[in-house]
Amino acid sequence: MALEDRYGLALSTSSHEAASAYREGVDLMLSGWTGTAETLERAIATDPDFALAHIARGRVHAFYQQGDLARGKAALARELVAKRGTERERSHVETLALAIEGRLPEAIASTLKHIDAWPRDAVVLSLPLGAFGLFAFSGMADHDRARHELCERVAQHYGEDWWFLTMSGWAMTENGDVARGHAVTERGFNLRRENAHAVHAVLHAMFEDGSIDAADRLVDEWIPTYDRAGILHGHIRWHQALGALEHGDAARALAIYADVLQPATTQAPPLNVVTDSASLLWRLSAYGHTVPKALWVEADAAAQRLFPKSSLSFADVHMALFAAATQNREALAARLAVIEQRLAEGKLPAGSVVPAIFRALAAFADEDYGTCVRMLAPVLGDVVRIGGSHAQRELIEDTFIVALMRSGDLPRARALLDARLHRRPSLRDARWQAAIG
Repeated sequence: MALEDRYGLALSTSSHEAASAYREGVDLMLSGWTGTAETLERAIATDPDFALAHIARGRVHAFYQQGDLARGKAALARELVAKRGTERERSHVETLALAIEGRLPEAIASTLKHIDAWPRDAVVLSLPLGAFGLFAFSGMADHDRARHELCERVAQHYGEDWWFLTMSGWAMTENGDVARGHAVTERGFNLRRENAHAVHAVLHAMFEDGSIDAADRLVDEWIPTYDRAGILHGHIRWHQALGALEHGDAARALAIYADVLQPATTQAPPLNVVTDSASLLWRLSAYGHTVPKALWVEADAAAQRLFPKSSLSFADVHMALFAAATQNREALAARLAVIEQRLAEGKLPAGSVVPAIFRALAAFADEDYGTCVRMLAPVLGDVVRIGGSHAQRELIEDTFIVALMRSGDLPRARALLDARLHRRPSLRDARWQAAIG
């Protein structure tokens, strides 16, 4: 009898131990749990010719921006699956390899074709989902809707699967169906509590409905069960820091930063190191709180090491935060020049919103708030194209609101805040008091 993964799909290995380790490793990966790499390595050691274990290991390498290792695993998996693999496994390996190689349009096309044929291949289905997935980083203006519609299309194949409920619920939340998304995500979380992606998705729902105090309690209760080396440990605490800022509690936000977000202390993947540190420090400064210059300098130095060249627009925007905050006009201009060249060549999926954000952030840092407003106003509706979650992208709207306040346009700023408070009525307004100054 053929061995199978947890979703009933055949695995080309005759080793029960390798298949078991692979199933466990995939579940750990889908839940953002520690031990993923070690478990997949055990599957590989047991059956060195098991292509799916190699490509899954390559996926984990890619999470941590270990490009050479990830591409090496992808190449090896392609060789192995050609010798010993089903049609489904060959398509699985090729799709993940395209994603690892950063070939986004091809990876998306391959993913959708694969899911049409094998909708219960959760590892492939995971590729376009989430705030850092293929859809989010594709430059699509409707990636939130696309994720939701994809999940709806395959929901009949998953039932009450803990992973699928987590991701489909989050897709609902990001697409604006917050109450339903919250409930569905909670169902997934209750089926598997050792699931960092579930806690993360619940926190996003709580962010959207304004349940800041409940979110804080959830993190306090759950985080002791999650190792600091977990892929989402720092980012989950970042959400808690945002909650502290809603209360105007800069001291607590900075304490969280020092504990798990500061480059010297975090164990997060490179993209989270850069985006979580830059966005939290920028928010603190924008809301009128004092951020020690040394924190900016240290984080900027780490970011320059991790992302020395223009890459994902989401990363580039956060690199612009560092350059603007440290008044490094040379770094800002150099990265902007590359971005504009990519735009001119049609190689910038997110489009013209990226250079507009760069210029707006530079103007904000120079206290030229009128220019910041003029730069951002026409592109606010396109910020979604840079990817990430709504909670992460809200930083740009916050910058716009503060620029309106400081340029004297309080009625327009208040209108935007009132609209937000209408969506999230339980939000505190404390953070804006310091910003108004």
